[in-house]
Amino acid sequence: MKLLIIDDEPHIRHMMRLTLEAAGYEIDEAADGQAGLDCFRDGAEYDAVVLDQKMPGLDGLETLQQIKGRKPDSAVAAAIASDRSARPLRRGAAPHTLVRPQIETLTLNGFQILASPEAARPASAEHAFRVRHVADGVEFAVTVAIDPEAVDRVARLTHRRLEPGGAFWRSQAERLLSAFVWSEGKGPAEGRLTVRDVSREDLDVVARWEFD
Repeated sequence: MKLLIIDDEPHIRHMMRLTLEAAGYEIDEAADGQAGLDCFRDGAEYDAVVLDQKMPGLDGLETLQQIKGRKPDSAVAAAIASDRSARPLRRGAAPHTLVRPQIETLTLNGFQILASPEAARPASAEHAFRVRHVADGVEFAVTVAIDPEAVDRVARLTHRRLEPGGAFWRSQAERLLSAFVWSEGKGPAEGRLTVRDVSREDLDVVARWEFD
């Protein structure tokens, strides 16, 4: 099986490469999100992508969204870690995510954020997800709302208004959910979260985002 590691820290890539090659995997590396996307552009095929969340330029979730757009039918999984100190846990992640035909996000602390079959609704201010606890297979639903004030703030600062139900805000919702289950080890109370703001780096992303 062939895996692609996308991470901006060379020693992390080296550590994962040695570990995964010892387990019998063929490994390619990319130092950032754009380099990872270039690997797909060159026609390479991968069974899984081990993907860092916090990188300069294209971050992990934006890279994931673009991979999904380019390879909607491939069996690709993305390992999203929000805490660098926890990265060694990645070593056991890839073998558990290769058999499913749809794209999923694995947070590496035992949860999967499942691909949603729902069609995009640009005017909607809520995004629905299902989360599976890998150990016991239990699934639960989570709804992530987009605060209208956050949408308005981004529009004021960037002079671009992205609909709350579109791909940009869905990526923000998925990031918030991924970070929550990573840090808390459980789903949110009452199955709801709200995106209330975006980072300065994400404002730069808006400037480059293609309209949905």
